[in-house]
Amino acid sequence: MKQDRQNAYRGIFKARLCNLGCAMLISALLSSCAPSHADRIVIGSKNFTESLMLGELLAQQIEAHSHLKVERRFYLAGTYICQQAILAGRIDIYPEYTGTALTAILKQKVGGDKGEVYRRVKSEYETHLGLTLGPSFGFNDTFAMEIRGTDARRLNLKTLSQTAAFAPQWRAGFGYEFMERPDGYAGLAAAYGLRFAVPPRIMDLGLLAPALKDHQIDIAAGNATDGLIPALDLLVLEDDRHYFPPYEAVAVIRQQTVREHPEVEQVMGALSGKISDREMQQLNYALDGQHRDVKDVAHEFLRSKGLLN
Repeated sequence: MKQDRQNAYRGIFKARLCNLGCAMLISALLSSCAPSHADRIVIGSKNFTESLMLGELLAQQIEAHSHLKVERRFYLAGTYICQQAILAGRIDIYPEYTGTALTAILKQKVGGDKGEVYRRVKSEYETHLGLTLGPSFGFNDTFAMEIRGTDARRLNLKTLSQTAAFAPQWRAGFGYEFMERPDGYAGLAAAYGLRFAVPPRIMDLGLLAPALKDHQIDIAAGNATDGLIPALDLLVLEDDRHYFPPYEAVAVIRQQTVREHPEVEQVMGALSGKISDREMQQLNYALDGQHRDVKDVAHEFLRSKGLLN
């Protein structure tokens, strides 16, 4: 039964990957699979700033406090690619979000507070996927429905419920994953009665905030810890109907990696609760707004927390 459940999960992931048109990338990730790395830890990340930042923090923390070498495999596209890569043993660790794991990976319904969601995901991952979760980094990066600050002030908008009256005149911009996920666009539109002037534009995540600022779109699905929100005078609309689940940032780790290198779990545990929402936003801004090098920013942050000399 356990093997059947695991195979079923794997089948879901492979089917979604094919639908995303990523067959060539899958082949590259899954060919010559290496189920264990005796002398190193391979850390992956998704293809956006925050995931890169968290991946680098994990890498430097492990390098500084263990004998292990770290190989970085960042920018591995989105959720499904990273999940397939870790199942195949191509990476050992990658940053994820509990709400994403619950809905996009495990296909479970939204429900529960952040503690319950964390426990549900951890239990399912350990029981059926050979994975586990590290502790929360300390922040919740929920989806953020963003509009221009000028529009918010002009129309006196603060909540998503208030936007339904204006949506028919607006153009929306969303990432591909948001359009496909069970906790994404379709459910949001139904929950709030949102109908836009034209079908949403599907855009790279890094282009959403600039497109919003430049009036190419009028509303975007970004991330609450996006560093450009204050810099570009954007406003995050309150999810007043509580549509989105908690999205605590955690590290997903292969259980085999924990067994072979138990020190990794302890080393990563030092990052538990170390990053607030505001601090993550500042780290993201250092990369997106100030265009600084991720290694320098990560090193400075870890030093500020007393984790590096």
